Amino acid sequence: MNREKVPIWEKSNLTVEEAAAYSGIGQKRIRELARRGDADFVLYCGRKLLIKRTKFDEYVDREILI
Repeated sequence: MNREKVPIWEKSNLTVEEAAAYSGIGQKRIRELARRGDADFVLYCGRKLLIKRTKFDEYVDREILI
Protein backbone atom coordinates (compact mmCIF):
# COMPACT_ATOMS: atom_id res chain seq x y z
CA MET A 1 0.00 0.00 0.00
CA ASN A 2 1.51 3.32 -1.10
CA ARG A 3 0.42 6.25 1.08
CA GLU A 4 0.89 9.84 0.07
CA LYS A 5 2.29 12.05 2.81
CA VAL A 6 -0.26 14.70 3.74
CA PRO A 7 1.14 18.06 4.90
CA ILE A 8 0.47 18.84 8.58
CA TRP A 9 -1.60 21.95 7.78
CA GLU A 10 -3.98 19.82 5.68
CA LYS A 11 -4.56 17.07 8.25
CA SER A 12 -7.69 17.16 10.36
CA ASN A 13 -6.10 15.32 13.31
CA LEU A 14 -2.50 15.52 14.47
CA THR A 15 -0.36 13.43 16.75
CA VAL A 16 1.12 15.27 19.72
CA GLU A 17 4.46 15.35 17.91
CA GLU A 18 2.87 16.87 14.79
CA ALA A 19 0.89 19.39 16.89
CA ALA A 20 4.12 20.47 18.59
CA ALA A 21 5.90 20.96 15.26
CA TYR A 22 2.85 22.76 13.84
CA SER A 23 2.33 25.14 16.78
CA GLY A 24 5.75 25.59 18.32
CA ILE A 25 4.32 24.47 21.67
CA GLY A 26 6.20 21.66 23.41
CA GLN A 27 4.85 18.11 23.47
CA LYS A 28 4.77 18.04 27.27
CA ARG A 29 2.72 21.25 27.39
CA ILE A 30 0.28 19.99 24.75
CA ARG A 31 -0.28 16.82 26.80
CA GLU A 32 -0.89 18.98 29.90
CA LEU A 33 -3.39 21.14 28.01
CA ALA A 34 -5.14 18.01 26.70
CA ARG A 35 -5.82 16.88 30.28
CA ARG A 36 -7.73 20.10 31.07
CA GLY A 37 -11.51 20.03 31.18
CA ASP A 38 -11.85 22.82 28.60
CA ALA A 39 -9.72 21.08 25.96
CA ASP A 40 -12.26 20.53 23.17
CA PHE A 41 -9.46 19.73 20.72
CA VAL A 42 -8.76 16.24 22.12
CA LEU A 43 -9.60 13.03 20.30
CA TYR A 44 -8.69 9.55 21.50
CA CYS A 45 -8.33 6.73 19.02
CA GLY A 46 -8.14 3.86 21.46
CA ARG A 47 -5.33 4.98 23.78
CA LYS A 48 -3.72 7.22 21.18
CA LEU A 49 -4.09 10.95 21.86
CA LEU A 50 -4.84 13.00 18.75
CA ILE A 51 -5.27 16.74 18.41
CA LYS A 52 -8.10 18.17 16.29
CA ARG A 53 -6.12 20.76 14.31
CA THR A 54 -8.82 23.39 13.69
CA LYS A 55 -10.13 23.15 17.28
CA PHE A 56 -6.54 23.41 18.55
CA ASP A 57 -6.01 26.55 16.44
CA GLU A 58 -9.19 28.06 17.92
CA TYR A 59 -8.11 27.12 21.44
CA VAL A 60 -4.69 28.71 21.03
CA ASP A 61 -6.23 31.85 19.46
CA ARG A 62 -8.53 32.50 22.41
CA GLU A 63 -5.99 31.77 25.17
CA ILE A 64 -3.79 34.50 26.62
CA LEU A 65 -1.36 32.23 28.48
CA ILE A 66 -0.44 28.69 27.50
